[in-house]
Amino acid sequence: MKNPYLEERRLEHVIAALTAMGTYPFYKQTAAEWSDRISGNKDRGSFWKSIFEEHPEFFRRASTEADYSLVWRRQFPRSFDVRDLKETFPDHYVEKTSRDPVGRRPLEPSELTQLIGVAIRLHESALEHRKASTWWVPLAAAVLAFAGAVVGGVIHR
Repeated sequence: MKNPYLEERRLEHVIAALTAMGTYPFYKQTAAEWSDRISGNKDRGSFWKSIFEEHPEFFRRASTEADYSLVWRRQFPRSFDVRDLKETFPDHYVEKTSRDPVGRRPLEPSELTQLIGVAIRLHESALEHRKASTWWVPLAAAVLAFAGAVVGGVIHR
């Protein structure tokens, strides 16, 4: 299977999704809603859905809904009031409805920076792996050049 980080412009798309999903007050939305938030176009929902699904190291689909969120934000308690943009009450006092105004807090700038750093390192690792997997190309070219020179020398006699 091809590494998704090797897809054209993949790193920038992952960083855009991390930034939007890490800072927006609502921690989970549908792919179409995230698409509108990230790229300003709800019609690209299927594109962003593929980004989310190809990068489970960062994104998860809710088990009962078609919503996606950041893995890191899912670990926070549901204690962030999206209306007042502040932490409110403990998780166990929150009524768990689909579009409850209480969710999980956005990431701090340092947390978002860490996630972006992980994405960059994963991208660099994929590039290094691809480069390492083609070690034989220069060797094969040298062997073919040598064989061509030998054949040319034998024919030329």
